[in-house]
Parts: sequence; structure tokens; C-alpha cells
Amino acid sequence: MHLIFQIPELILEGGIIAVIGYTIVFTALLILYYTFLYLGKVLAWNTRRRLAQAGKLSHQETEIEVTGEEAAAIALAIFLCRDLHDDESDVITIKRVSKVYSPWSSKIYGTRTFSR
Repeated sequence: MHLIFQIPELILEGGIIAVIGYTIVFTALLILYYTFLYLGKVLAWNTRRRLAQAGKLSHQETEIEVTGEEAAAIALAIFLCRDLHDDESDVITIKRVSKVYSPWSSKIYGTRTFSR
């Protein structure tokens, strides 16, 4: 019984399968990208529409003015908050601990020979 492989046909079939597979994966990635891109916008639009129907949607333009001293205090607080932890070295020191002698861990008593 002889098996004959026709390489050009196998390569052609493999190429077709590869192209179809890449196309399916790329299309699925595009669908997921656009789904996640527009999902937030659709949800925000739906929320705004429901709030407008309930009469709870109102735009109040308030200008918050931050003085230079307040901005400096906020910046200093953030700097000090990030500086709370100590900088530790990346060196790990391992010290050997000498074992205390124990007759229970001694192997010499288990090596007795019995002669007859």
C-alpha cells in the first residue's frame, strides 16, 4: 500500500484555510472594537434621554476657580502621599543558620551493624 501525497494540492488547501481563518479572526476583532467603542456612547445617550424624560437633566455651568496657593497645596499633598514609603534596596541577604545538634537527627545510630 503506497501513500501518495500531492504537495501542491495540500499547500493550496492549507493556504485557503489560513486565509479564511485570518479573515474570520480579523472580522471578529473589528466587530469587538466597534462594539466597545460605541457601547459607552450609546449608554450615555440612553441615560441622558431617560433623565431628560424624567425632568432631572439640568446643566449648571459653574466655574471653579483654584488659586495658586490651593494648587500648590494639592501638588504638595500628592507629592508627600507618593513619598510615604521607604526606598528599600534590591539586595537580599541570606544568612546561614547553624543547626543545633540533636540526637534525634543523628544518623550514626542507624548505621549499627549486627554480627553473628
